Amino acid sequence: MNNSAINAMQSKLKAREAEGTRRNLQPKNNLYDFSSNDYLGFARSVELQQNISEELKKHPQALLGATGSRLLSGNSAFAEELEKELATYHQAENGLIFNSGYAANTALFSCIPQKGDTIIHDEYIHASVIDGARLSFARRFKFRHNDLEDLEHKIKQSTGNCFVAVESVYSMDGDLADLLHIAQLCRQHGVHLIVDEAHAFGVLGTGLVDLLHIHNSVFARVVTFGKALGVHGAIVLGSELLRDYLVNFARPFIYSTAPSFAHLLTIQQAYHHLLIHPEYRAILQEKSTLLKEFMPPQEQLHSTTNPSAIQCVFLKSNHETLRYSRELQKRGFDIHPVRSPTVPRGTERLRLCVHLHNSDYEILELCHHLDLLSKYHHHAN
Repeated sequence: MNNSAINAMQSKLKAREAEGTRRNLQPKNNLYDFSSNDYLGFARSVELQQNISEELKKHPQALLGATGSRLLSGNSAFAEELEKELATYHQAENGLIFNSGYAANTALFSCIPQKGDTIIHDEYIHASVIDGARLSFARRFKFRHNDLEDLEHKIKQSTGNCFVAVESVYSMDGDLADLLHIAQLCRQHGVHLIVDEAHAFGVLGTGLVDLLHIHNSVFARVVTFGKALGVHGAIVLGSELLRDYLVNFARPFIYSTAPSFAHLLTIQQAYHHLLIHPEYRAILQEKSTLLKEFMPPQEQLHSTTNPSAIQCVFLKSNHETLRYSRELQKRGFDIHPVRSPTVPRGTERLRLCVHLHNSDYEILELCHHLDLLSKYHHHAN
């Protein structure tokens, strides 16, 4: 038996081990949560769990699984009504539900742009957009993060239909897209703007597009349910034409088993829970402000002051980032390193996510231990 493939895999894993970038699955822990995307605590909400349970009791005949793709046996009136309902919340014509945000982005970017068209994305865009773009055979450019001058330069180089892709809140940095000016630039040049709202939805109301009232300037939005909504899946929002096109050409939709009835009902109930608790957003902002106010001074430890629920602490290398993470975990904080190549070399960081379920005590204790660690490492260097 030829072992060349096995040797190649072992060699690549050893290389990652040596440079401090090898990934490992970790079991759940009982540490203070500063790493998950469950910003509003919905995944652990007793009230939401009870609402879902009560609603499920009203549908005793519902099947456990969808039994097939939605183009075969997996569709239902409930699924289509839910898509309409969710689209209404976001002032969109309609939407199409996917099994994950990754599937939604790969579907959208692989089937809408064609060979000869152009996709231009922010350099910090999510990997799912890049993977979808590669499948499309369209030309692909990246522009410098939030740099409108560079974006316009790339737009002028585009051919065919041009699609600009941004995240409203960037998942690895926590900062916001300059969405008003990007939308204005796209209108000016007649190009199609696509916005991934994954980390804005629930934290910034129902998303930055809704907050800024720029619905008519956006070709498509991806809203995911696995972050602030605490469940799973995503919806692509846009026109009736966009939905019809995705149903016919989006391979991740066509060839995937549909979500179960219980899954769809859970999404619906989580949306309702979000909409009847507008105070959650204000409380989360207060907690985010508390973290920023008590972080170590910038000259001691370089960190962000983002308006989102994500803050970053920038360190010097993968090894230093890993060391900080391990020391914080020993002190009871679930914080993970974000290492290159996930982020560009030289921008390795700790990603701190604030949640509704983080007490003020937990937040202040985290700031205290970051202060102690940064003072220690500063003197050690």
